[in-house]
Amino acid sequence: MSVPVSRRSVLRGAVLLGAAAGATTLAQVGGGNAHAAARVDQPVIANCATWGARPPSSAVSVVESRPNKIIVHHTAFPNSTDYSLAHAYANSRDIQNLHMDGNGWLDSGQHFTNSRGGQLTEGRHGSLYALLHGQTMVQGAHCVGQNSQAIGIENDGIYLDVQPPQALWNSLIVFCAFTCQQYGIPASQIYGHKDFASTQCPGLLHDRLPELRSAVAALIQ
Repeated sequence: MSVPVSRRSVLRGAVLLGAAAGATTLAQVGGGNAHAAARVDQPVIANCATWGARPPSSAVSVVESRPNKIIVHHTAFPNSTDYSLAHAYANSRDIQNLHMDGNGWLDSGQHFTNSRGGQLTEGRHGSLYALLHGQTMVQGAHCVGQNSQAIGIENDGIYLDVQPPQALWNSLIVFCAFTCQQYGIPASQIYGHKDFASTQCPGLLHDRLPELRSAVAALIQ
């Protein structure tokens, strides 16, 4: 269904959601299995208002069911050596501008973004709200055929012939573990973009998917 952006205004009230909420249980944020929440603390994720997102050009669509997988991407932007939070926010704005002005999409296509410094930001408006409640998802635009069933995370940079920074890798593990925990997604259901499309994305990150799945499974089990 389509939900007017005005109904997402609750997201603009928060500056950062994360560190202080690490002990929040799934029962408190609307999910089940409250005892499982203690295993993976909520990572710090800056919402759209925090990094200065533009409003969507039209209402985002909310899927009234839980996603069944995570799809890992890389942005193919140059590999910056600026690992600051300010750069992570600027990168999120660059992605949104590209997706809205270049691709003609209503908002950022991915649900979340992971910077080279390991900072996490919300991508498409409403994605963080849905993740914390664990029962619905925002329809994305990151992978044709999977946008209403897969959470998409963009990892800043291009990794065709170089490995990502350790901070990015560590953050990806924690984010995937928390997302799997919130939505009840098995660690085995973490994929790369190239599993569903003719693309090189996410580069060498795709080769490390078995390692990622194992690390995520260790956290959520």
